[in-house]
Amino acid sequence: MTVLSTKILTSHQKAILTNANIKVEDYDAINIEYLKPKIDPVFKNIIFTSQNTVKAFLKIIGPQNVKKNSYSAFCVGEKTKSVLEKNGINVLEMTNYGAELAEILINKHPKETFLFLCGDKRRNEIPSYLTNHKVVFKEQTVYQNTPNHLTFDTVFDGILFFSPSGVESFVARNNLKNSVAFCIGTTTALEAEKHTKNIIIAEKPTIESVLERAIETLKIKNN
Repeated sequence: MTVLSTKILTSHQKAILTNANIKVEDYDAINIEYLKPKIDPVFKNIIFTSQNTVKAFLKIIGPQNVKKNSYSAFCVGEKTKSVLEKNGINVLEMTNYGAELAEILINKHPKETFLFLCGDKRRNEIPSYLTNHKVVFKEQTVYQNTPNHLTFDTVFDGILFFSPSGVESFVARNNLKNSVAFCIGTTTALEAEKHTKNIIIAEKPTIESVLERAIETLKIKNN
């Protein structure tokens, strides 16, 4: 059994697969370029949609300036929350999906103002929800996604996808054929559905959960 990860995995993450007798190849289907816009100092409530937005934010303001400003974070994803807290940023709300976070902002913090940090390929849920409910926010693009188009000759038993743009990048040069598409969440699965019906969604939107589903599925398939 062999899988392809469309994101470079850590040695620990690769070991999870190899210990289950699954060979793994990995690459970054998307290259990230961090931008350096001036962060508007008026805003103290910041919406982080990914670890990339956190990394970009820290590159712009510098970790030493985090303590000088009483930022409150509203974020998508457990890993995003973890990176924020490790860097001394207080997380007030965390959800697994952007739409869920938007609903919390509307229902619990309707009078607050927010700085929404995102990539250039951001989804519409958060800004459209906030606009429709007249919640004041400013949007700033802090990183760019660039597809990394590679062609693979191997027919993989599974492909691990972690974003809709990762799916788009892979299928630009490759066919999913009979590979199982293991997706980190529903939005990624919606993009994969354009190319295959053989899709399995992770129980939680984490890399580790994607790996667990791949192991469970491919072990059954192998037997």
